[in-house]
Amino acid sequence: MFLKKDAGGAGWLLVGLGNPGEKYENTRHNVGFQVIDELAERQGKPVQRLKFKALTALLTISGEKVLVMKPVTYMNLSGEAVRPAADFYKIPPERILVVSDDVALPAGRLRIRAKGSAGGHNGLKNIIQHLGTDQFPRIRIGVGEKPSPDYDLADWVLGRPQGEDRQAVDAAIRRAADAVECILAQGLERGMGKFNG
Repeated sequence: MFLKKDAGGAGWLLVGLGNPGEKYENTRHNVGFQVIDELAERQGKPVQRLKFKALTALLTISGEKVLVMKPVTYMNLSGEAVRPAADFYKIPPERILVVSDDVALPAGRLRIRAKGSAGGHNGLKNIIQHLGTDQFPRIRIGVGEKPSPDYDLADWVLGRPQGEDRQAVDAAIRRAADAVECILAQGLERGMGKFNG
């Protein structure tokens, strides 16, 4: 049997959270997908190989072999994609970097953490459940709070940012991609120091 080019495996798993399908493109909930796309575009490599219930690609980011993935399970079942990939490549939780949206942060703000609770995010909640730990790093991208307390949260996260919010979120997507490159090159502490704001 011929060895595939990517038989060398991956040392990191980079997971962008979102929902598959055109209906959800560019919504607040899909900023994780957009960070994966940004990193892939920088290397001219599409993320389109269906594996582990996710669209995947093997990229070299900052000298590290990284399996990047966009789960196609829908947000609430993201762990069903993450766990098999982590098991297959024998990647420990501290090398599983998850990128998600955060409604508790102002639009465009980044927050990088080494570990922590799901903070009400169903995608993170499911990954924690499947991995059996919350000890994995994550980059959260602020998409802003819903405009009023009675505004439906699902409608808000599945909506598309407009105007200044759109510009702030787009800039944050690029910065989050920069943060991934920084974390893989110089470590999580350096990434937190440089990009948390």
